[in-house]
Amino acid sequence: MKTYAYVAKDTTGKTIKGTYEADNEQELLDKIHEQGLFCISYNEALGGTRKTAHKFKIPELAYACRQLAAMMSSGLTIVKALDILYKEEEKKGPKAVWRDVYESVQKGESFTNALNAKRGCFPDFFISMVDAGEISGSLDITMKRLQEYYANTNKLNNKVKGAMIYPMVLLVLVIVLVIAMSVFILPIFASMMPEDKLNVLQKALFGFSDFIIDKWYILLIVVGVLVFVWIYAMKVESVRMKFDFIKIKMPLVGPLMVKIAEGRFARTLSSLYSSGIPMVDCLERSSRILNNTYIDKMFLQVVDEVKQGSPVSTALTKTEIFEGMFCSIIYVGEESGALDEILEKTADFYEEEADAAVGRLVGLMEPLMIIILGLGIGLVLAAIFPMLYGGIAELENE
Repeated sequence: MKTYAYVAKDTTGKTIKGTYEADNEQELLDKIHEQGLFCISYNEALGGTRKTAHKFKIPELAYACRQLAAMMSSGLTIVKALDILYKEEEKKGPKAVWRDVYESVQKGESFTNALNAKRGCFPDFFISMVDAGEISGSLDITMKRLQEYYANTNKLNNKVKGAMIYPMVLLVLVIVLVIAMSVFILPIFASMMPEDKLNVLQKALFGFSDFIIDKWYILLIVVGVLVFVWIYAMKVESVRMKFDFIKIKMPLVGPLMVKIAEGRFARTLSSLYSSGIPMVDCLERSSRILNNTYIDKMFLQVVDEVKQGSPVSTALTKTEIFEGMFCSIIYVGEESGALDEILEKTADFYEEEADAAVGRLVGLMEPLMIIILGLGIGLVLAAIFPMLYGGIAELENE
């Protein structure tokens, strides 16, 4: 029996480290899974090569689901589809995971159990959907839904990243210009006027310029410390929860972020509920994909109320997170008995709203960056121009 050190995460995303004694790696993974944990990496405690399981990204899941859906719709069995999928995979990480999944299914394991053995590689949402598809005997339809879900999610993520390029370029330009003016331009004018004749703005800018030139390393240390403190603070549950609460309650920005959350929540809830998963499980899993600890906490209350027989729309309204129209639509679906159809249409609508919200969010950032850029340049010019005018006046007097 060997001793393994492992790194895993629980359902809340908390990192957990520990050791287990096991005969082999599969037994180790089984023990970790029995504790409700997702294995991230492991190695033999007394040496050995560290092995890190490949964690699938959204584009990879979208591609895999599209391939599996196409093959299964054509009549291929899940075993043959997985065989083709792993053999066609070019990247070593995904290929190794799909090969292990294929071998497990080929030996008689269900697709769900094979994925469970690789928890940490696949998101909980993906495994839940596959489980529901196998139980209902409609795995091919489930794969199509997963394909659409991950394709839409990938599209939204790409739109966010693409929209952020311009504001980020402006931010970098602001930083570069401030540093360039402080290092190359301001020192030229520093000797043009006696220090006792400098105004407050000029003294401040020249002092900042001297600091950047002579003590730049202090600035780097401060930035490094701030980054470290921020990363550590985001790992503290109470701090992260407070920050996530502020994000969705901020003026202007908060409502836009709520729109994005509504789009993701509606699509996830629609996909899970349409696959036959109980509403309580749907709510628990849907809240996790929003990546907001405050919403996760509020959904504990939602789940408890739904377990006690309260309508989903009523429980969601009490959280005061989602807007009234969103909760009203769910109420209509519950009353009409067509919640799955209503959820699907709601998901389509709110995904369009989320796209528009991303555009508006970026639209707010662009003028802000331009204003900051203008202020930086304006301050430097306000300090330099009086010197230039003074110098010209002295030359004319001579």
